[in-house]
Amino acid sequence: MSSMFGKPRVSSERPPQSPLPECNVAILGCRGAGKSALTVKFLTKRFISEYDPNLEDTYSSEELVDQQPVLLKVMDTADQDGPRNCERYLCWASAFLVVYSIDNRKSFEGCQRYLEVLTLQARGCRRRCPVLLLGNKLDMEQYRQVPSAEGMSLASRFGCLFHEVSACQDFARVQHVFHEAVREVRRQAEWNLPVRPLFISEERPCPPVATPLVLPTHHSLATCTFNTLSTVNYKEIPSVAQAKLVTVKSSRAQSKRKAPTLTLLKGFKIF
Repeated sequence: MSSMFGKPRVSSERPPQSPLPECNVAILGCRGAGKSALTVKFLTKRFISEYDPNLEDTYSSEELVDQQPVLLKVMDTADQDGPRNCERYLCWASAFLVVYSIDNRKSFEGCQRYLEVLTLQARGCRRRCPVLLLGNKLDMEQYRQVPSAEGMSLASRFGCLFHEVSACQDFARVQHVFHEAVREVRRQAEWNLPVRPLFISEERPCPPVATPLVLPTHHSLATCTFNTLSTVNYKEIPSVAQAKLVTVKSSRAQSKRKAPTLTLLKGFKIF
């Protein structure tokens, strides 16, 4: 038994653990919006007021979101004047945080260009990634230039979520935004899962005498006879994500008693 950092560690072999699921989040926005401050606040719970706006890096953090572990990778981008050479994060990220400063209208107007680029990317590759619009520097409320209503309107226009945070003061709200990005990625992955249709067999009464079906002879082919004795009728039920309350009743032609009823509830899977 050896020790590391003062804690005992068993040297016996252990079964290999499955790797953590990954979630890649890219933080976009104009210079001065507070992207690096948000990143550092989330990773260290600390606030920095001075940093190099030309530096771009990617950080990793193991998080527990809704009791499920995830390896969250955050790319702190360093675009100078809007989205240029954005291929580096468009194909990498599984979610985007588009940030502006509530005390800087120019940064808010720059967010629209980022949202337009993300929309075009989603249409081009038919892969829609969750997008969250963030109004940062909520602690600068007295110098606000962008009302909350405008932020909500822009987010609604592009179909993304909207939050206002303060990288300077509120760690809990900043953490909630990053975790919400993970939740949106998980929801998107669940929606994209292929679901096989569910078929329910319904018994129908048999006719007393089989009715032969004779097909005419073509091109010297022998005459074929089919008996229409099939009593099973298949009905397709919508996928689980779209399923509603469905009731299937068997025919009452054979019996006077009340027919049995099969009910499927939304959200249940039958294998």
